[in-house]
Amino acid sequence: MDEQFEKELRENGAGVDVAINRFMGNKGLYQKFLLKFKDDRSYEGIVENLNGGNYEGAFNSAHTLKGVSANLGLDPIYKGACEITELLRGKAPEEVEKEKVEAAVEELGKVSRLFREMIMKYA
Repeated sequence: MDEQFEKELRENGAGVDVAINRFMGNKGLYQKFLLKFKDDRSYEGIVENLNGGNYEGAFNSAHTLKGVSANLGLDPIYKGACEITELLRGKAPEEVEKEKVEAAVEELGKVSRLFREMIMKYA
């Protein structure tokens, strides 16, 4: 794994050591899967589903992103996806606190873009 890439990940809150351990210490394999993250469309799924009023779909996309980001050690993304998941979990549309969800999605978008841009530099 490129040392500068690893350094940037750490500086931006990624749990690199835990993630590398998940990949049995194989930094090359970790980087391979990390580079695939640039193609993940779970965040876009959250936004599209929310815009269409499909809260269950948004929940499913957030839940998927939660799992992917946890496995890759992308902790800031994981935290944002967790927040959205919990804001939507088991809620009927009229129960959803839309302002809180929108704020969480906006923040998640910022950190998602940050990590995607970082990953693109090393792809």
